[in-house]
Amino acid sequence: MYLVATPIGNLGDISLRALGVLAECDLLFAEDTRNTLGLLDHYGISRKSQALHEHNERSIASGLILRLRQEQLSMALVSDAGTPLISDPGFPLVQAALSEGVPVRAIPGANAALTALCVSGLPTDRFIYEGFLPPREQAARSRLSALASNTRTLIFYESPRRAKQTLRIMREVFGDSRRACVCRELTKLHETHYRGNLAEIEAAIAADPFGDAGEFVLLVGPAPEEVADAREIGRVLALLSTEVSRRTAIDLTAKILGRPRNEVYTFALQDEPNA
Repeated sequence: MYLVATPIGNLGDISLRALGVLAECDLLFAEDTRNTLGLLDHYGISRKSQALHEHNERSIASGLILRLRQEQLSMALVSDAGTPLISDPGFPLVQAALSEGVPVRAIPGANAALTALCVSGLPTDRFIYEGFLPPREQAARSRLSALASNTRTLIFYESPRRAKQTLRIMREVFGDSRRACVCRELTKLHETHYRGNLAEIEAAIAADPFGDAGEFVLLVGPAPEEVADAREIGRVLALLSTEVSRRTAIDLTAKILGRPRNEVYTFALQDEPNA
């Protein structure tokens, strides 16, 4: 089984190896056969593909893997764009293949998250890929709140319909001054990068007549270390304070986080309702 990365926009961003696999494999499965047909036609590859998407992948996975083994066939899987399984179908199929001893190979290529990270101007040494946030605002806000003190660059995908709303929630959760980058229509004709803090980016996209068109990658820079430390002290202290005395909670928080007791004590005093 070959997991073949395909272009995220510019059709030139495909490898010779990927084209060879698409032309020579016995079976070709695609998230949307119409999108894949355009890619195949562009490179003069005449063949049919079969649909494999989130609505049928679990039901056909075991039967497909059995067929590969029995008939000694090779197959390729492509998504609409980018690398299969990364916010795209294919995970149940890979699980089934590995459990049955069918070799799985990745044919590397385009990926929107890493492409955006490289041009973002944000730290690239440590990052978290979060994909799409939950569709409901409260759930999205809760997820972002859990990430607010993270000291790694955060990467999200978003649709044009929800990009502005998600950016607003990010600004409200992370604060106006948090550094960020929003990439729109990566590798396409109208590729655009918005860089700055969240407030500046939100204003720039609102002012752009094309600001709600295309696919988006939203990147949020790391939380400052002092903000991350304070949030984590507050979180652990609050959890322990419901179970033990305030003094014990301070002692345990200092030990758990490896922070000086005086620092935790000072934070606890500032957090007191009448402080």
